[in-house]
Amino acid sequence: MFFILSKILLFLFSPIVWVLTFLIWGLLTKRPKRRRNLVLISTLLLLLLSNSFLLDEVMRAWEMPPSKIEKSGKVYDYAIVLGGVLSYYDVKNDQLGFNRSVDRLMQAVKLYKKGIVKKIVFTGGDASVLKEEGNEGDIIGKFIAETQIVAKKDFIVENGARNTRENALFIADLFKKDSISGNVVIITSAFHMKRSLGCFKKAGMNPDYYISDRYSGKRKYTPDHLIVPSTNALDRWGMILHEISGYYIYKIMGYI
Repeated sequence: MFFILSKILLFLFSPIVWVLTFLIWGLLTKRPKRRRNLVLISTLLLLLLSNSFLLDEVMRAWEMPPSKIEKSGKVYDYAIVLGGVLSYYDVKNDQLGFNRSVDRLMQAVKLYKKGIVKKIVFTGGDASVLKEEGNEGDIIGKFIAETQIVAKKDFIVENGARNTRENALFIADLFKKDSISGNVVIITSAFHMKRSLGCFKKAGMNPDYYISDRYSGKRKYTPDHLIVPSTNALDRWGMILHEISGYYIYKIMGYI
C-alpha cells in the first residue's frame, strides 16, 4: 500500500501536472475572470518551476554536504549502495542502460579501488508497479560479474527492496542473519541522503555517509541560468518535491 502511495505522490508532485491542471481548468471554465486568473497561475508556475537558479537554491538547501571520509584515513568494511541506477533493462538483448544515479555505484567502485571500502553491498529490487522490470540487484550483480570491476567475492546483492525504508530494513536483516559487522558507509544521491540515513539509523545501524551525483554546485549568474526556462529544471523540481514530501511522510509514519 505504501509503495503505491509513493507512486501516486510521484505523479501528484510533478510540476507539469500542476501547470496542465490549472491551464485545462482555465480553458474549460465559463467565467472569463476565473479563466484569466487560472491561465496566469499556469504561466507563472511554468516560469518559476523551469527556473534553474531557483531550483539550484532549493537543492543546495536540501542536499547533504560532501563528507571527508577519503581524507580521514578510515577504512570501511562495507559500502552500502542504494539502487535506482537503471533507466532500462532490455531482457531480449540482455542490454542495460544507466541513469544519472549510477554515480552512486561509480563512487563506491572508486572507494573500493582506493582501498577505502573492502566490500560493496548493492540494495535494490523491482521498483516498478507491475514488477515487470526485473530485480535491479540481480541485474547489477550480473553486470559487475561480467565487467569484473569489483571482485565477485566483494560484491553482495540484496534484491528485494522496493523503497528506501525496505533498503534499510532488508540490509539490517541481511547483516543480522549473516552475522555481518564492521564499519559501514552509505552511498546514495546527495538529495536522497537525509531520508536514507534516517531509515538506516531507525533500522538500528549507525553508518557514515558519502554523497554522489550532487545537483547543486557553484552558484551561476549567467543569463541562461537565471532567466531562460529549462525543461530539465521542470523534471528536477518533480524529483526534489517528491523527495522532500517522502522525507516528511516517512517522519510522520515513524520510519525515520
